[in-house]
Amino acid sequence: MSEKSEQKKQYIVDTARTVFVEKGYKNVTMKDIVDACGISRGGLYLYFSSTQELFVEVLGAEAKEAEDSGEMEEFFGKDAYPSDILALFLKEQKKELLRRKNNLTMAVYEYFFAHKVPKKDNLLKKRFDMAVRIVEKLIEAGVENGEFYCEDAKGAARNVMYVLEGLKIASQTRGITEETVDREILYIMQGLIIETEE
Repeated sequence: MSEKSEQKKQYIVDTARTVFVEKGYKNVTMKDIVDACGISRGGLYLYFSSTQELFVEVLGAEAKEAEDSGEMEEFFGKDAYPSDILALFLKEQKKELLRRKNNLTMAVYEYFFAHKVPKKDNLLKKRFDMAVRIVEKLIEAGVENGEFYCEDAKGAARNVMYVLEGLKIASQTRGITEETVDREILYIMQGLIIETEE
């Protein structure tokens, strides 16, 4: 594909993301994408044959962007404590939970409810599993250096991610406050951190 074609494809993906954010997944038609992009129907079909194919591309772009941001990875090579890195991770999750605009969460859930996605292709599962592994490693490192107490790092990591997933759904369905998110994050951290006697 030529550079110009790649740029046009990226433009379509970026514009489609905005449409999916505004309308969800199930309500978007190819006509909506054509109108938003200001291109012909044939021009769109040169790149994508359906809203499903286009949404999968949007999800892939989101996953790549999350990987490339690498905010936590920069801390792994430094002298940061596992508790600091976990706190940073939870802070990033909090920002995502409280960001109701420009958020694909509802569209993502609609997509996964509408389509049987094989486990190997399920981006939600991959992201969840990757986050569990990261949190598990942080907990293990914290246990090793005496910051945390935890007998089952993997179970605790899964629990953290299920709490965050529940908060994500609550934020989209009924709304949650910053205080609610802070309370749940504090509860997570209190369950791990060893109290030191002074």
